[in-house]
Amino acid sequence: MQNLTDFPGNATSHKTSSVIIKVCVVIPFFCVFLCCIGVMLHIFASHRQFLDTSRYILFACMLINDTVQLLSSVLLFLFVMSQVKFAIVYCVPLLFFSSATFQNTPLILATMSLERYVAIFYPLQRPAAWRSDRIWIIVLSLWLISCIIPLIDHAIMEHDPAVNIFSTPVICKTNSINSSPIQTLFRAAMSFLFFAVVAVIILFTYVRILLETRKLRQDKESVSKAMHTVLLHGFQLLLCMLAFTSPITETLIVLHVNWLPGDVSFFNYFCFILIPRFLSPLIYGFRDQILRAYIAKMFLCCSNKVKPGIRGKLQETVSAR
Repeated sequence: MQNLTDFPGNATSHKTSSVIIKVCVVIPFFCVFLCCIGVMLHIFASHRQFLDTSRYILFACMLINDTVQLLSSVLLFLFVMSQVKFAIVYCVPLLFFSSATFQNTPLILATMSLERYVAIFYPLQRPAAWRSDRIWIIVLSLWLISCIIPLIDHAIMEHDPAVNIFSTPVICKTNSINSSPIQTLFRAAMSFLFFAVVAVIILFTYVRILLETRKLRQDKESVSKAMHTVLLHGFQLLLCMLAFTSPITETLIVLHVNWLPGDVSFFNYFCFILIPRFLSPLIYGFRDQILRAYIAKMFLCCSNKVKPGIRGKLQETVSAR
């Protein structure tokens, strides 16, 4: 039985068309994501009320982080699809930002859960670090922690004397740069540690808020909303963890479907990295009633002013910080 490899011209044509299809799927998807994120960030920048609330500041940081993560991820995807090769010195920064932002997402989710915990248990005397004018210290600390891991990863990289980092062209992907067993073990251990700690924090805050809901006779609505928000952060964490299912899905696909390795990698990238990163911030953003009202105002132009009821809820949120 003959296949594409028996006809070099057909194989090349099939590979080219496959690359074109993959790019045509990813680029519009990414552009829609950028459009949605741009709208939400514009709303945050245009309305001071959001910048005066710790919860929205953290959410804006998550939007920026996921945008950088997807941008670096899509650039790496395009370079690999096009088989573009360039020096390691230019490749490392892209891999660094991709890895740092990937690690930063679960840290932000844990911080957002803790912020809801603080808002419920310390409504009147909120700790100074959790106030809107000090929350940036926590945000910068998260970025510092998430950047340390890729720095250590690159520091323990085994240098090949035959490879010149300034001139030797390579395909920019993790396996080409950081392929030593020590680095693989280090990345796996750090990712497991990050997600395990975040899962414990989210579970702790959810259980504590759930117990508080049963105790309170008044203001159960706000406590219940906080509990649902923490539960949503748990779902967002699960979406992030889908990236670690790649080895399992690759094995299952190879066993049951006769796909090329490049097609399997693209399927995993699109379904378990791109889509979860796309859905996670959008689900949280469109779930928020106040933010959803402003988004509807921008897209639908139904009215020139936000509805009074929504404005009142926004003022309550600001005054409760």
